[in-house]
Amino acid sequence: MTRRFRFGICTDQNMTWEKRMTRRFRFGICTDQNMTWEKTVERWQLFERLGYESAWLCDHLVQPSRPQGPYFEAWTLLGGLAAVTKTIRVGVLVTSNTFRYPQVLAKMAVTVDHISNGRLEIGLGAGWYEPEHTMFGIEFPETKELVSRFREAVQVVDLMTREDTSSFDGEYYKLKDARSRPASIQKPRPPLVLGAFGPRMLKIVARYGDTWNAFGTPQEMRERNQMLDDYCREIGRDPDSLDRSLYYWVPKSDEDPWVSKDAFYSVIEPYVEAGVNQFIFDQPRDDQMEMLEWAAAEAVPKFARQMPRALEPASAAKIDTSDWKRPQDHL
Repeated sequence: MTRRFRFGICTDQNMTWEKRMTRRFRFGICTDQNMTWEKTVERWQLFERLGYESAWLCDHLVQPSRPQGPYFEAWTLLGGLAAVTKTIRVGVLVTSNTFRYPQVLAKMAVTVDHISNGRLEIGLGAGWYEPEHTMFGIEFPETKELVSRFREAVQVVDLMTREDTSSFDGEYYKLKDARSRPASIQKPRPPLVLGAFGPRMLKIVARYGDTWNAFGTPQEMRERNQMLDDYCREIGRDPDSLDRSLYYWVPKSDEDPWVSKDAFYSVIEPYVEAGVNQFIFDQPRDDQMEMLEWAAAEAVPKFARQMPRALEPASAAKIDTSDWKRPQDHL
């Protein structure tokens, strides 16, 4: 069957929100691509042995906090790591739409889904770190265009990872009877983890995402969660069918969860009350690895026995976004 999009609108929507599992607590670890291949493999295999659900890379061409240092490309590295792990879910948190055509990204994603035997999560965002674009001569549009491109990119990736043959007629991206063969291992497609901070982006997440990902203060995450809930209700989607994921960027945060057991709970609990149910932490320093083992043995099972928090309803139009920070404001 060929599914067609015209001017960014799907003419044969078959959303599967009702088939998605109810939210639960999930924990993953993110590593920067500044380690050697050997050490990265060692760490990812350790995360897997300890029982963490997911492991992630970042999609940058240089490390924003250390732009002079070494940094591997994310998706190439992800394919290699998918081949040397067995059970842990894998992904890029999140892919910058400015770096690759979404048509090519969809093919890359299906390939990694096969290498991992169905363990891929497709992370996708609009792109935000302008200095690396300048450095490598990559166009970095104004915010309005970034968001419009992102919306079309999400539609293209969603379409190509679901369907055998698809067409799309957007302003920025086009397909004409594009074949997606082989199909992805996961059905109807690998989960979409969409990074979003502002209202326009959150509306895209509400319609297409399986998981929303962001970073910010507990108050910012709470208000964005409430906004997402309202956007879901507007389109007839159960808000509980959308996972809410926090990337806790340890070097740029006020508190390090790996310092102690009390610090771990002190970091997590305000975000739990803000409606977050998936936590993705930067890995600990080498001298903090015992905390990684403790969290896997004690904290993760503890939260697995709990249910994520539901927030009181709020009108998206009445939420004040003036104090919300953008990703680049955290540098």
